[in-house]
Amino acid sequence: MKYKNNRLTIDGINVDFLANKFSTPIYCYSFKKLKENILNFKKNFKKINPLICFAVKSNSNIKILKEISKFNFGADVVSGGELMMALKAGIKPKKIVFSGVGKTSSEIEFAIDKDILLINAESKSEILEIERIARSKKRTVSIGIRLNPNTDAKTINQISTGKKENKFGVDEKTFLRLVDYIKNSRNLNLKCLSVHIGSQILDHKPYEKMLKVVSKTIQKSQYKFEYIDLGGGMGIDYMHNNKKLNLKKYSQSIKKILNKNYSKIIFEPGRSIIGNTAILITKILYIKEGFKKDFIILDAGMNDLIRPALYNAKHKILASKNKKEISKKTYEFVGPICESTDKFSTIKKFQKLKEKDFVVICDVGAYGTSLSSNYNVRPKAIELMIKSSKIQIINKRQKLSELM
Repeated sequence: MKYKNNRLTIDGINVDFLANKFSTPIYCYSFKKLKENILNFKKNFKKINPLICFAVKSNSNIKILKEISKFNFGADVVSGGELMMALKAGIKPKKIVFSGVGKTSSEIEFAIDKDILLINAESKSEILEIERIARSKKRTVSIGIRLNPNTDAKTINQISTGKKENKFGVDEKTFLRLVDYIKNSRNLNLKCLSVHIGSQILDHKPYEKMLKVVSKTIQKSQYKFEYIDLGGGMGIDYMHNNKKLNLKKYSQSIKKILNKNYSKIIFEPGRSIIGNTAILITKILYIKEGFKKDFIILDAGMNDLIRPALYNAKHKILASKNKKEISKKTYEFVGPICESTDKFSTIKKFQKLKEKDFVVICDVGAYGTSLSSNYNVRPKAIELMIKSSKIQIINKRQKLSELM
């Protein structure tokens, strides 16, 4: 995004033009940025040569998945629906990993029928269920076991997944017992140690701690894993203050493990691939004057973007027109939903705004549309992609008639 002649643009196209042509709210993606993120990720981990499985939960738009699949990506899925979506997008079954703590019997059966690469199990009960279904189908199923390394990712509590109090994975003792059990199973083929410690991680040190636990556990198991699935969790710079995860240092730490274990690395990035590719364009409906602050009431609400309400997450907000005049009052950007948590940000010294202006909420490509809802019986927003200076509609705006 850049200001040109004091007008905000995305890949050269004026934000106001998009807002007037398609009406708001609008999710708009930059294919150029998506491609840049993918190539940068591959470059940083080139020497490791990993299998990169895009985390479909971060963004499940089928047209985006199709674009990502063209870069030889696989998919990390956490439901039968996501698995169907990945397959429909053309992602090869042998590049799909099925994660999650609560897979149903029908989802497991579907994954086995589609002959995907791995089902990453997260409990003894789940392993027994996979074995039961495999036995009934007279099949041998490739699985992984997710280890909980009890590692604090130093991220938002609601998206931490690697501490012992989190519901994900199993502890080391349970992990080792399950390895011994699967060794003797006729219907299970243990191929992978899986681990994932959280999301929006910007420091490589938690990853280093996680890798030490992984290495120690592999040594104790005395088992040769074909794959080590390190999950994702790489963060992005939401506040645009140049704080970035050092992928090179992370890559170097992984190489140390690979010197001892000749395993193929699997990554499950989502946010780091799609997060900063999109903006949410929204219109100011009203400016409601308050005692100490003014409420900037937008036509986008928490049903469109729930991250600030759900996680107290921060997103940068920009005006579509760059003006020099600064408001004397603090602005609180809020949506129209009947919830006090329906607010996006409180900002001092923002440029002066007026009703009917357009503003942009930045970096909404991950967990934006995928977490959106019809709360308050509101239709979901239109999704656009700018590719080669052309505007593509990649998801039509939902109509109220479709919800009735």
